[in-house]
Parts: sequence; structure tokens; C-alpha cells
Amino acid sequence: MVKLGYLGPVGTYSEEAAQSYAQWQHRQGEPVTLIPLTTIAGCLEALATGELDLALVPSENSVEGSVNITLDSLWRLNTLHIQHAFIRPIVHAFVAQTQELGHIEAVYSHPQALGQCQRWLQAHLPHACQCPVTSTAEGLHYVAQSSRVGAIASVRAAQLHQLPIVATEIQDIADNCTRFWVVSRQQGEGWPKEGDTHTSIAFSLKANVPGALLKVLQLFSDRQINLSRIESRPSKRALGDYLFFVDLEVNGRPEVVVDCLLALKEATDVLKVFGSYQFLDLGE
Repeated sequence: MVKLGYLGPVGTYSEEAAQSYAQWQHRQGEPVTLIPLTTIAGCLEALATGELDLALVPSENSVEGSVNITLDSLWRLNTLHIQHAFIRPIVHAFVAQTQELGHIEAVYSHPQALGQCQRWLQAHLPHACQCPVTSTAEGLHYVAQSSRVGAIASVRAAQLHQLPIVATEIQDIADNCTRFWVVSRQQGEGWPKEGDTHTSIAFSLKANVPGALLKVLQLFSDRQINLSRIESRPSKRALGDYLFFVDLEVNGRPEVVVDCLLALKEATDVLKVFGSYQFLDLGE
């Protein structure tokens, strides 16, 4: 039985995604046991130490962008490998024990969910304090204790906790979605093979000098490799020192991407290949 960790508790969007992935795995003949953990970093650390076989983590949202703790943890933990990716729609609901929004003093939710609902919060609850917690489901515990607070969570989570839903579809854009990664412990180098559609990497530069990043990016351009995502994150070593996270499109040319990765090894200070993978259609 495969042990799959996710950001819990029951009722989070990660749990819904994990359920969908587990059902897909079951159809492939691979039973999965779901194990909730309290943080995203904790999921990946438990995977790295062998407590889990797989971890499901959010990597990017269409409104709020990348989930930084996921990227930072993958850089820090050297034994992990992205196996699959898939995208799920995210529909937020506002949950409270009162319909009188003027009585709400605080709104609890995961920072990503709060960020994805800023327009609705500014329009309807500009006076309320926005309180980040470790998961959307955790915020509902505060709602259960007081009629003067609300939470942003899924409709399913509100129903599980038997709490009233005041408003639905409060996310900033209708097409709000999150990309999830399914991560395993490292198997091979993670370089692309036939059938893979994307490769995710991160690197640091040899020196912070003019043209250093351009020289690296030219390696992709010379090989006509499209970058579907590129962003910088602080290296946590010094102010102004950055890491660069990149997603490459394989486009049926894994040998070209491998050649590029070999060139990147020479051109960068540290190169980490997080994995090559396909985007799954979970068939729901």
C-alpha cells in the first residue's frame, strides 16, 4: 500500500486533490493510503526521511502564483523527484455563523486562499482582520467557536464541519486553479524521457555580474526550448543572492532537453533537476 502525504486536515483542497489522485492510482492497480500532515514542508520532509512513499503538494495557483514553501523545500531537500502534475479548479466559499457581514471581525484561512479572494474581501469585509492559518480547513475551527469570525474554505469542508455557507465562488477570477505535484524520493537524475511533457529545475549563478543570467537563458533559446515558468527566489544566504526556478517544455524532444541540462551544469553554480513528468488527466 502506497503512503501518500498531503496538507491536512480533512477538508483541505489538498485532501480533495489527494483523493482524486488516489482514485486514479487505484484504477492503475495501485492502492493508496492518504496521510494528512500539518504543513507542506512537513509533507516533503516526511517523504525525504522515508515516512511516506509519495507527497502531494501545491506548486502554483493561477491568482497567487507559486507556492513558495514548496519551491524552497524542494531546493533544500536533495532526494525528491516530481513524478506527476495535474491541475484542479479551486472554488472558495465564505463560511460564518452569521449572515451579517458587518459583525465579522476576522477572517481565517490559508494565506493562498486569502490572497485568491482579495477583491471579495475588500468589497464585503474591508473592516475584518485577515488571519492566516496553516490550512483552509483549520480556519473552520475558529468559525465553530465564534459567530464574529469567518473562514474561506471549500464547500465540502464547510459541509463536513456542518457550518453555514454565506457566499460561494468568491475567488478573484472564475478560472481559479492550482497545479499540484506528486513527489517521490529520487529515482535517477530526473531528466526527461519519451512521454514526459515538462521538466522542472532550479539553479544558482556562478557570479552576480551583468549578463550572467542572460548567458544561461541563451542556452534554452539556442535549442528552441520554451520556458513555461521562470522566477527567482531568495537563496537565503545573502541579500541580493537569488535562485532561479524554471519549468521547461519537452515538446517531444527529450534528447534536446538533456543536452541543454548538460550545458546548464557547466554554466551554473548549482543545478537541481526536480523531475520530468506528464500532466495527468485524472478522469473525474
